[in-house]
Amino acid sequence: MANRSIDHAFTATSLTSAASDPTFAGALSFMRRRFTKELAGVDVAVWGIPFDAATSNRPGTRFGPQAIRRASAIFDNDAQYPFHRDLFADMAVIDYGDCLLDYGNHQDTPAAIERQANVILDSGAFLLTLGGDHYVTWPLLKAHVAKHGPLALVQFDAHQDTWFDEERRIDHGSFVARAAREGIIDPDRSIQIGIRTHAPEDCGVNILYGHQVEEMSAGDIASAIISHTRGAPAYLTFDIDCLDPAFAPGTGTPVAGGPSSVKILSVLQRLHQLDIRGADVVEVSPPYDHADITAIAGATVAMYMLGLHAERRAIAVSQG
Repeated sequence: MANRSIDHAFTATSLTSAASDPTFAGALSFMRRRFTKELAGVDVAVWGIPFDAATSNRPGTRFGPQAIRRASAIFDNDAQYPFHRDLFADMAVIDYGDCLLDYGNHQDTPAAIERQANVILDSGAFLLTLGGDHYVTWPLLKAHVAKHGPLALVQFDAHQDTWFDEERRIDHGSFVARAAREGIIDPDRSIQIGIRTHAPEDCGVNILYGHQVEEMSAGDIASAIISHTRGAPAYLTFDIDCLDPAFAPGTGTPVAGGPSSVKILSVLQRLHQLDIRGADVVEVSPPYDHADITAIAGATVAMYMLGLHAERRAIAVSQG
């Protein structure tokens, strides 16, 4: 017991230290990372946006960040599979807590998200966001593009989110159309994976439909993503409803016929060549979940995103 600690999210003495909390106890930050608003020396900030006022079907994703944090406790100690490394040995990761929003003034939400994201990005930290419904990706994209310029969008989703709407409308099904229309993303280098619905237009974004994903191997899907983005800086957004409801029932607009979690995780594992500048996991809705199935899937996807970032950092160091 002498070398063990509890409540690592508050008691950690180093940003790169491993936790030893038992899975069933301790403060529930994302993967037991230190809770702090201090960004000095931070490589990655994990941030929650508890917002679900843009949903078109079932609400509940405001509880998504909490659920993902809770589920992530199972990943906090050993080297993380399948990356063969302690992700936090050489990468300083914090849990930055949640975005401050006024639930009674939704018209202020986009600017609030963008403003607070800018603070994190201006520090030089990589931002991994836990949603929230998919509307939050719109202000997040704007913040990332302000720093990096137009990005390729890599979107795992059952929906295209290309429904056209008014500029001031807050809707989780329109951010791709807005981003394409305003030059936030480069449609020619953007790709959507797992789509199982039809939208009025594709906005020039390449699509791998659900039936295609079913017929392709994980390696072929990853190769298609890397080939299509052609080395461009990219933003990775993962709507949990990309997965079949058997693997992610806790979401607002589930669509049958999707891929398994094992297949899509295998795809993600192969994306280390992708130049990811920011990422999010959205649409986890705990009120419709069972036994934390969806929260565990969301936490695993987020952990894989950290693993990809750790691998790119390691490659950069090895290349000098």
